[in-house]
Amino acid sequence: MTTKDSVAGENREKLAANFAKMEELSQRLIKALSGRQPARDELNAPDPELVSKAAVGYWQEMMANPARVFEHQATYWTNTVKHFFEAQQALVKDGGKAPEDHSPKDRRFANPLWETNPYFNYIKQQYLMNSAAIRQAVEDVDGLEPKEKRKLAYFAQQVVDMMAPTNFLGTNPDALERAVQTKGESLVKGLENLVHDLEHNRGEMLVRLADDDAFKIGENIATAPGKVVFRNRMLELIQYTPTTEKVHATPIVIFPPWINKFYIMDLKPENSLIRWIVDQGYTLFVVSWVNPDASYRDVGMGDYIEDGYLTAFREIKAITGEKQVNAVGYCIAGTTLSMTLALLKARGDETVKSATFFTTLTDFSEQGEFTPFLQDDFIDGIAKEVEDNGVLRSFIMARTFSFLRSNDLIYQPAIRNYMMGEKPPAFDLLFWNGDGTNLPAKMSMEYLRGLCQGNKFADGGIEFVSQKLQIKDVEVPVCLIACETDHIAAWVDSYRGAQKMGSKDKTFILSESGHIAGIINPPTKKKYGHYTNKDLSLPAAEWKAKAEHHAGSWWPRWEAWLAGRSGEMISARQPGDSAHPVLCDAPGTYVAADPNA
Repeated sequence: MTTKDSVAGENREKLAANFAKMEELSQRLIKALSGRQPARDELNAPDPELVSKAAVGYWQEMMANPARVFEHQATYWTNTVKHFFEAQQALVKDGGKAPEDHSPKDRRFANPLWETNPYFNYIKQQYLMNSAAIRQAVEDVDGLEPKEKRKLAYFAQQVVDMMAPTNFLGTNPDALERAVQTKGESLVKGLENLVHDLEHNRGEMLVRLADDDAFKIGENIATAPGKVVFRNRMLELIQYTPTTEKVHATPIVIFPPWINKFYIMDLKPENSLIRWIVDQGYTLFVVSWVNPDASYRDVGMGDYIEDGYLTAFREIKAITGEKQVNAVGYCIAGTTLSMTLALLKARGDETVKSATFFTTLTDFSEQGEFTPFLQDDFIDGIAKEVEDNGVLRSFIMARTFSFLRSNDLIYQPAIRNYMMGEKPPAFDLLFWNGDGTNLPAKMSMEYLRGLCQGNKFADGGIEFVSQKLQIKDVEVPVCLIACETDHIAAWVDSYRGAQKMGSKDKTFILSESGHIAGIINPPTKKKYGHYTNKDLSLPAAEWKAKAEHHAGSWWPRWEAWLAGRSGEMISARQPGDSAHPVLCDAPGTYVAADPNA
């Protein structure tokens, strides 16, 4: 047998083995999909009425101003035919070279073949022309309300992103080259990754962003030393072990968002906000919220206030012997902290000495990128979803947030995992991002209807815990940190809420970067800077234009602000006391519980 025959035999054996794996994986794929419990149709597509309105608007525009529509159509047709002609000419005259490519740089098309190969170049150029034509068609539609126009633009962009040639094996040169190099093994590994994700997510198509096997909570992530010193149906209260001999008398409590888990603030030692605060000489408590199942159906915002915030304050005061605490709220937990402060004001309770808000919205008059998800058709679908399941399932929220950045959070990871057959990276932040939580049915609807849609807290007041709560009643000293490129809580919206708070002592800090990186920004990294401006009477744009830029993290600036409101230095406190025995080590049990198991 010749060497050539031997190699051919090995290749046939590899191919046969891969075919056998494909058969096995196909069976697992079918089984995973059979157990799928999909979200309601209303959460998967635009409202048909919106599509009808868009079609009518486009038709009316054609009747009223046909020249404008025909001009756009003619431009599209001309560009398409011209491009086809140039591609044909290049094949004939230039020996198979692609036409000169003047399209803007796009990392989806980084492979040189998109510019040099006439086949791939033609596909790319036509896709870009099609995308521009779709966007122009949306722009041409008249007769829609601004919110409807924004929704239409959003869904049109989703179509544009989904139809990118990179998302299909036959038109993705990277995937095709990898398949040839690996003799098809990359496609087998990709199918393995796909089946794994479907099995892990109960048949739902959620692309893994990080290697789940690379992290174990409490072992190599969320490892700051501490103890759970209190537990009820809503939370575990963690008190962290001091690292200094002396601490400020006034304790700090952080309320993380219950849409995600608290350990975003304790991913690893070098970027752990929790460790950093403790190292500055503070007694730190952090709430770890329960991940609710259907039995939490009737838990509302009032329960989070009463059994969460007020209970945590009570237990912390009992453990430390202090009459006041400094409170921190992150994202939705900041929104709820602000309402809790209004409640304490109404009750004449001075428990909270100061409040800090991370990326917090309190004024929802502008809905920004969430506009498509905060209209009645989508919220009505959420209402039916939570009525059926008792909770807003975590995968629905994860999918919603992902579609705001679909190329980065859906398509590029899918290409890497499923077409290229690569293992997701061992990236702690993306691991946390995929570790979602459910939301109770009642709480979900109160938040979406009363706050996001109704904007009642900032506009007239909202009632929880038998009390009308208004943003103007937030009167304690406040420090608000927003993030410059935050697509979840836009800084201008956070700033507008800060302006409406009743406090006479306000500090607003604008960090560079986004919702997570702008907050988890340790001083040692020297990565992102921040802006300050004491004049909060200015419009947002003017505030930033006149703000002073500072290199490096905002953490030390905030700590200096906090130190002046944290009392004298006393001997460090160990977690718990005789009335609050240690229940378990940090990070506790709630953070690892899976209510869907």
